[in-house]
Amino acid sequence: MYDLAIIGGGPCGYTAAELAGREGLSVILFEKKELGGVCLNEGCIPTKSLLYGAKVYDGVRHADRYGVTASPPAFNYDKAFDRKERVVKRLVTGIGVRLRNAGVETIKAEASVKGRDDEGIIIVAADAEYRSRNLLVCTGSEAAVPPFPGLETAGGTIVTSRELLSLREQPSGIVIIGGGVIGMEFASFFNSIGTKVTVVEMAPKILGPFDNEISAALQDIYAKRGVDFRLNCKVTAIGERGEVSFEDAGGNVAAVSGEKILVSVGRRARLENLGLENLGVEYSLNRAGMPCGIKVDEHMRTNVPGVYAAGDVTGFSMLAHTASREGEVAVNDIMGKNDSMSYKAVPGAVYTNPEAACVGLTEEEARSKGIDCIVNRLPMTFAARFAAENDRVNGICKIVAGKRNHEILGVHMLGNPCSEIIHSACIAIEQGITFEQLRKTIFPHPSVSEIIRETANAG
Repeated sequence: MYDLAIIGGGPCGYTAAELAGREGLSVILFEKKELGGVCLNEGCIPTKSLLYGAKVYDGVRHADRYGVTASPPAFNYDKAFDRKERVVKRLVTGIGVRLRNAGVETIKAEASVKGRDDEGIIIVAADAEYRSRNLLVCTGSEAAVPPFPGLETAGGTIVTSRELLSLREQPSGIVIIGGGVIGMEFASFFNSIGTKVTVVEMAPKILGPFDNEISAALQDIYAKRGVDFRLNCKVTAIGERGEVSFEDAGGNVAAVSGEKILVSVGRRARLENLGLENLGVEYSLNRAGMPCGIKVDEHMRTNVPGVYAAGDVTGFSMLAHTASREGEVAVNDIMGKNDSMSYKAVPGAVYTNPEAACVGLTEEEARSKGIDCIVNRLPMTFAARFAAENDRVNGICKIVAGKRNHEILGVHMLGNPCSEIIHSACIAIEQGITFEQLRKTIFPHPSVSEIIRETANAG
């Protein structure tokens, strides 16, 4: 009998397992593939490894701006992928060591719930039964692939991010269906290394949830670098030779083609074959009345006592860092500690070059909610270090605050390395810090992070 069984070894699962093990609980974790889940093996980490290689390549190509003379650079696609594999393998191994050190038992097998008896929840994996007092389900998500006409005959031309990260040869051209975070990161990578990139997006802007000004500025940067954006366009068919047909807002039909077609229109919770119906676990439903996530409260509890769900499988905030925190909340609740989830300061980042990062309400969201707000904005060059390290490059920092009390509601940035400094804005929003309090905070000089304090002072 275990104190906690966890199905899924991604950021939520391994974080929760390690915490629970170190707290003295007996823990068993089931993962059918590799520890680390999609984020580490097929998503966040491998893409960031490749994007960093592309960023280094960009830097070498423009080294003369900084007084450095470099030989004509070349991007070695095969070596970049080898490095990506090494990084992933090292991190997966590290997670395994951490779990063993915490006393967690790991089973590499698909697991499902058989039911419950007087002894506990029954989990079946690899033809064996296991019992646990508590269960945490964190099976993550997978790429959503709409049933585009012609999809079934397109064969290997169609890829999701998973297949693209296994591609050993650089495509001459790629059509990316979806201009969200995943789509734009791959657009950035392939554009940097010389692949022709076309982005087809149904919405009128890229990076849907991001601040309009930030997303428009990033789009403008990549359009000038040669990325072809087709916005307000609905995909109508996919051809056998890589053609993507679409219809724009005016009803005009056109087509673009590429050696590969990346479908990156979102993700969906992995709910199949879990056996949760044997416990009576409730699901959230989408507009079509179909299950889209496991329903939980702020403690990550389902409607069934002792059964928790966290991470992408809830269908709510599909981000690795959110999942890790949700896993902690679930374990703390099992331990009887007072803890709950807050989603008001969940950061988002896009690791393009330049990066974009955000947290809290956008200007548009604040006004749509009827919040009387003020908006301060500055170019990133107001931070001396940014100006010193970014020749012929600008960026934006925007702070949205309540007009009455000046509390920070949202911070939105474009410019390197904003993914590394957005955390201070997360703390400000979570703690209800005001402009005045932010202005009194000392930031290191010179640092790019100073732009946050400078923007607070701009009003």
